[in-house]
Amino acid sequence: MLDETREFIYTRQVRIASLLLYQNVLDQAPWEAYEKLLKSLANYALDGHENSSRQLSYLFAYGQWFRAIAATGYNWRDYVILQILTSENPFSQLAQVKDFSQLPMSLISAVKHDLKILEEMSLWGGDKLVDFVSSASNNHVSWQLCPSDLSRLSESKRSLILKFQATDDWTQLLPELADYYKHSGTGIFTDYEAFRWRKGHLEGISYPDLVLLSDLVGYENQRQVLYKNTEAFLVGYHALHVLLYGSRGTGKSSMVKSLLYAYRDRGLRLVEVAKDDLKDLPIIAEVLRKVPQKFIIFVDDLSFEEESEDYKALKVVLEGNLSAQPHNLLVYATSNRRHLLREYFSDRPTLKTLSNSEEVNPWDTVQEKLSLSDRFGLTLTFLKADQEIYLKIVHHLAKRAGITLPIEDLDFRALQWATRNNGQSGRTAQQFIDFLQADLGIQK
Repeated sequence: MLDETREFIYTRQVRIASLLLYQNVLDQAPWEAYEKLLKSLANYALDGHENSSRQLSYLFAYGQWFRAIAATGYNWRDYVILQILTSENPFSQLAQVKDFSQLPMSLISAVKHDLKILEEMSLWGGDKLVDFVSSASNNHVSWQLCPSDLSRLSESKRSLILKFQATDDWTQLLPELADYYKHSGTGIFTDYEAFRWRKGHLEGISYPDLVLLSDLVGYENQRQVLYKNTEAFLVGYHALHVLLYGSRGTGKSSMVKSLLYAYRDRGLRLVEVAKDDLKDLPIIAEVLRKVPQKFIIFVDDLSFEEESEDYKALKVVLEGNLSAQPHNLLVYATSNRRHLLREYFSDRPTLKTLSNSEEVNPWDTVQEKLSLSDRFGLTLTFLKADQEIYLKIVHHLAKRAGITLPIEDLDFRALQWATRNNGQSGRTAQQFIDFLQADLGIQK
C-alpha cells in the first residue's frame, strides 16, 4: 500500500515538473505550498506509519497549503483556472496578436499537454486530497475550502471559468482560451481594470472608484460627447485626446471614472498618472502599446508651473514623435485652467530695449505655452453649476441615499449649505448629502 502511495505521489510530482509553458504558475505561494505537501506525503509513505514526526510534518504542510489557498478567496480548482487565465507565456502572448488558426501546431500541442496536467492537479486538491490525508493519518480531516466568490471578476473571466468548471477536458476550450487572451490580455492586465503609475511601473488598483453613469447629473452634453468619443475609440476609430476644463467640483473627474464601469467588459482600462510622473508618459506609452486592451491615461487637475518641463513629455504622447502613436491609448485630463501652462505678462514681448539675458523671440515662448491645450483634440467646458443644476444633483443624491425630507426643506438646507461652504457644485451637493444623512441618522 505504501509503495503504491509513494508511486502515486511521485507520478504527480513528475507531471507538475513536466509543464512546458505554464511553469510560472508554480511560482505562486499556493503552488509552492502544494508541492511541499506532496513532498511531505511522499516522505511519510516512504518511512511508514510508525514515524509520527513524518505525520506531523505532512499535517503541518497541509495546514500551510490550506491557509495559502484560502487567502486567495477561491477553492483549489478555480484558483488553478485563474492561474491559466493570467499566465504570461509564449502561447498567451502570441495569442494576443494572432488568430488561433495562425498559431504554430507545436505551441498548440504544448498547451494541450499543460492543460491536461493542470486539470489533473486541479481535481487532486479538493475532496481527493482531503480523503488521501485522512486515510494516511487514520483521522478524518474535515477542513474544506468555501466555494469561490466569482462575483468580483469581470464578465468575460467569470464566463470562461464557468466553462472550465463544466468540462472534463480542458483542451476542448483551447480556442476560447486563445480568444480570451486576445481580448483580455494576461498578467496584471487581466487581473486589474484600473492602474496607477508609481515609481517606474504599473500598479494595479484593487478597489477602483467605480462611478455609475446614473450618478452623473447635469452636464449631459459634455457627457454625451465624452462617451461618443470613447465609443469610437473602443470600436477602432481615431478618437481624440480630451481636456475636461472648468470650475472645481463640477464632476470632471467623476465623468472620466464612470467610463471604467461602463466599458470595462469591452476591454477599457484606466491608468492614473500623477502630475509628477508625466515625464514618464513616453515610457508608459511603449509599455501599453504591446497589449490588446484600450487604455485611457487619466491625469487629474493638470497644470504646469513656469519652470516645469514635464509638459514636453505630454506633448510627445499627444502628437507623437518618430514613433507611431499607440492605437490603443488616449489621454483624458481634467484641469481648472484653460491654458495649462502658467503665463505671465512678463512673457509677452514689449518695445523696450532687450537686455542680453532676455529671449530674442519671446512670441515663440508665448505660442508654445498656449499650444499645449490645442493638442487635445477635444475640449469639454464645465461651467459652474447654477441653482437649478445644483438642486437637481441634490435631489438625485438624496433619493439614492434614502432621504425623504420634504422638497422645500431639502432645498432650503442645500442652498444654506452651499452659501456657508464651497458654493454650488456637484462636490458640494455630495458633501451636503453625506452630512445630512449622518445628521438625520444620529437624530433617530
